Amino acid sequence: TQTGIEAGMKYYLMGVFATGVMLYGMSLIFGGTGTTVLADIGTTVAGNFGDEPVAVLGIVFTLVGFAFKISAVPFQHWAPDTYEGAPTPITAFLSVASKSAGFVAILQLVFIGFLGRSDTIRPLMFVLAVLTMTVGNVIALRQTNIVRLFAYSSVAQAGFILAPLAVVSHDDPGNLGSILSSVVLYLLVYTVVNLGAFAVIIAVSRRTRSGEIASWGGLFTYAPGLAVAMAVFLLALGGIPPMVGWFAKFQLFTAVVGAGTTMAYVMGAVMAVNTVVSLAYYLGIVRTMFMDDAVDGDLTPIRTPVPLVAAVGITAALTILVGFVPGLALDIADGARFALGS
Repeated sequence: TQTGIEAGMKYYLMGVFATGVMLYGMSLIFGGTGTTVLADIGTTVAGNFGDEPVAVLGIVFTLVGFAFKISAVPFQHWAPDTYEGAPTPITAFLSVASKSAGFVAILQLVFIGFLGRSDTIRPLMFVLAVLTMTVGNVIALRQTNIVRLFAYSSVAQAGFILAPLAVVSHDDPGNLGSILSSVVLYLLVYTVVNLGAFAVIIAVSRRTRSGEIASWGGLFTYAPGLAVAMAVFLLALGGIPPMVGWFAKFQLFTAVVGAGTTMAYVMGAVMAVNTVVSLAYYLGIVRTMFMDDAVDGDLTPIRTPVPLVAAVGITAALTILVGFVPGLALDIADGARFALGS
């Protein structure tokens, strides 16, 4: 109970601060443009107002506010405590729905409202993306609690999703479509895979009553279906073929490097290094499940409720099957992109 109260207070206080910064940025944008319509803001920002220092400040403050919503560094401190303190189903919701909504808002702002000042967006997103994926992965390496590990994994994944936004440019409209499609595709894949992983965590925690990764030892011997499904999700998050995660990461790399700038190549190198780092803790969980012995020696099978079985089965099937037909995932992402109006 104490952990939950502390987590709730941390989320509330940091949320209030981030919202205040975001609203101040929005007020600066409104004061300079005289409108709250994104398309009209985009037109004004691309004109004379975009050259004003107040426009830069408004753009930065607004995007920083949404950076909290997606738990980007240095606004990620609420994530591990909140994930651990909340009931696991709520944690799954925060990890997927809240983060996806935050990214949808950022995409609308970047591609419709602020694209005329891409020279401001690029360095901001570059710093956020590099710090977020690096800090998230490095700290995740030291976690012994499965929920806290996934919290920092979620932070690192947010950095990957931000990476293509570091190379957006209104002077290169040809690459904008691939950038937006790659981000939407990664969001869709992340949503499915993370939901499946948390469904497994819920099922296993009903048996172990512990969030420690060590308690997952020997899972394959008494719950082989859950162990295999979790391995599928972990490999997908790490970008290992044939799981669909490899294609999503490949599209991100392609969109970033396709910009052809020095910043793009540096970002691509950072993404490659962080992908390798993330495999250390993803594969560490797989090793625990398949190679370690059960901590308590109890090999009684886990009795999983039907809704959890359905959730794990559907998400695992999508993770595997779409990995073999990645074109389908890209078509879905393009449909979602057009639904966003971009």
